[in-house]
Amino acid sequence: MTEALKIVVVGHTNVGKTSLLRTLTRDVGFGEVSHRPSTTRHVEGARLAVDGEALLELYDTPGLEDAIALRDYLDALAGPGERLDGPERIRRFLAGGEAHGRFEQEAKVLRQLLLCDAGLYVIDAREPVLAKYRDELAVLADGGKPLLPVLNFVAAEQHREADWRAALARLGLHALVRFDSVAPPLDGERRLYESLALLLEHARPALERLIADHQAQRLARRAAGARLIAELLVDAAACRRLVDGDAASLAAAVERLQGELRAREQRCVEALLELYTFRPGDAETGTLPLLDGRWGDDLFHPETLRQLGVKVGGGMAAGAAAGAGIDLMVGGLSLGAATLLGALAGGAWQTLRNYGERLKGKLTGQRELTADDAVLRLLALRQRQLLIALESRGHAAQQRIRLDNPQEQIWREGKLPEVLHRARAHPQWSSLNDGARPQQAERQAAIRRLAADLQG
Repeated sequence: MTEALKIVVVGHTNVGKTSLLRTLTRDVGFGEVSHRPSTTRHVEGARLAVDGEALLELYDTPGLEDAIALRDYLDALAGPGERLDGPERIRRFLAGGEAHGRFEQEAKVLRQLLLCDAGLYVIDAREPVLAKYRDELAVLADGGKPLLPVLNFVAAEQHREADWRAALARLGLHALVRFDSVAPPLDGERRLYESLALLLEHARPALERLIADHQAQRLARRAAGARLIAELLVDAAACRRLVDGDAASLAAAVERLQGELRAREQRCVEALLELYTFRPGDAETGTLPLLDGRWGDDLFHPETLRQLGVKVGGGMAAGAAAGAGIDLMVGGLSLGAATLLGALAGGAWQTLRNYGERLKGKLTGQRELTADDAVLRLLALRQRQLLIALESRGHAAQQRIRLDNPQEQIWREGKLPEVLHRARAHPQWSSLNDGARPQQAERQAAIRRLAADLQG
């Protein structure tokens, strides 16, 4: 087992060093992120491992505050006739009293730099290139360790990336990486580690392992997220409530169903946030504006009838028992549906028990309330929107993700996936219904197919 690569994160105060580490470690609780300067006062570390083997150690450091004065001080350290190289000047400075007084914060940074293999110099790309930043780089270069500049906040409209590239080139720093810690690109970590591998050839195998592991985890999270959304949609599509037909009962039932579906969507939101290791309150969804209710004939949907046909069996005794139950249920009602019921009388008693309440409600004036197709489309779009947002969100982001409702004409149109049409005929597929059987093999297969579609 080789020793982990040690990387120190350095830079001016309040440029996003801790933010970068939060994103690289996917830990929203690492350090303290604030707009106040000098938030980090001590060196903090984090370790990245693959298959239990530590490959990379990252160290956060306080911000450099007075590099101009420190550079002048370092220049004056050499005695008459002495020629000190950079690392020797740094060691002499660290052994002196000023390292525990005036330049205490800078000393913490330089001390850690000497213990590490390389440094990431974080730059707020929104800032102009000032003399203090050039002096910081000169002081850090005295440490004798490779430095990789990281341009942070390049997603901001007013960044000065071109100015910084030109300034870094004049200082001999031609290798750099763009990495916005609030909105990192999907390939941001890969590019950062590849750039480090150019500076530290001996560490290339470990960094390539990190890159491969990062890609595998990203794909696994996306697949798991699509499955969470598919489970939500199947629960919503198969959810149904038997409702009295009068207007007051229908209105009350619609409101209750809206609350149940809203709560179910929120559970999906929280599961997605947990999957991507964000805080529970980092996303909020709006209401479900189109939940007007739906009263389709799903009881006599071809999928329902197919199930009834599949379940035929048990011989004439079972058929007779089913027929007797139907006669008792129908009573004196004169319905055209009696023909259909008679055709289904050969089904097993288990079939009648599964669907008897639904048939009874249909024949006695009750209605089966389900969610609108438009609501299913809205749920799918909002959760896919959240999944995409989480993939490109840095763990230092402070603002909530707001999942607004897409424009009505967009999500009222189009055809629902066939899986959801089938789910409407399977109330036992919804965890929101009594008698749900969420582990049923057919439901699991439907969820896998829908999850695959959602990833496409």
